[in-house]
Amino acid sequence: MDGTARDTWTNTTHDWAAAVDAGHLEEVRAGAGGFAPGGVAHLVLEVLAYPADEAEARGAGRCVVTLHADGSVSVRDDGRGTDTRVDEYGEVVKKPVMATKDLRFFDDPGAEALPDGHPRRGMSVVAALSTRLLHTNRRRGGAWTQRYEHGLPVTGLDPVEPDGTTGTCVTFHPDTSLLPMSSLDADRLTRWAAHWPALDVRVLDERVPGERIGSAGRDGG
Repeated sequence: MDGTARDTWTNTTHDWAAAVDAGHLEEVRAGAGGFAPGGVAHLVLEVLAYPADEAEARGAGRCVVTLHADGSVSVRDDGRGTDTRVDEYGEVVKKPVMATKDLRFFDDPGAEALPDGHPRRGMSVVAALSTRLLHTNRRRGGAWTQRYEHGLPVTGLDPVEPDGTTGTCVTFHPDTSLLPMSSLDADRLTRWAAHWPALDVRVLDERVPGERIGSAGRDGG
């Protein structure tokens, strides 16, 4: 696929031709209560759904969710990483998962429900409803990180040193002016994560003294 024209790339989950859809991001922010019912916990499930898709396709996967003391959340998985390609001009292009709509779910009234019972809308909902988001991506062909504010990219793809692993880490700071924080409960997240049996999910809660760990999935209960 590297070195081929972008207009020949098949759109499966996102439109490769549109790096940013500012109107879409503003729509999400204007309707925050409807796109993230229940608050931050729903955003965590939106992120988890992507490694869960891959784990189901591959037969297994692992993921760690960390609830940080500053109110941010990190979701790190061991998948193949976000699809990144080189176009006909030699430009590195990553699938625009953060700043454009997920073509499968966003406009579908019958979209699949996440474990909280609310519809899945896609990763762009998380980015749009976060003051800051850092997307670190490790693939066999290289590794990079990119930062977003309210869903808009504010850096390019900054290279990071490969460490021999693959996968993604998404760290987001929810916009507390739009979303309630009270519903973010580690035990509830652990129970919900059991919805995806192929994905082994560990939840680390750093917000209270001492480490609380929950696990769900192939090795958890």
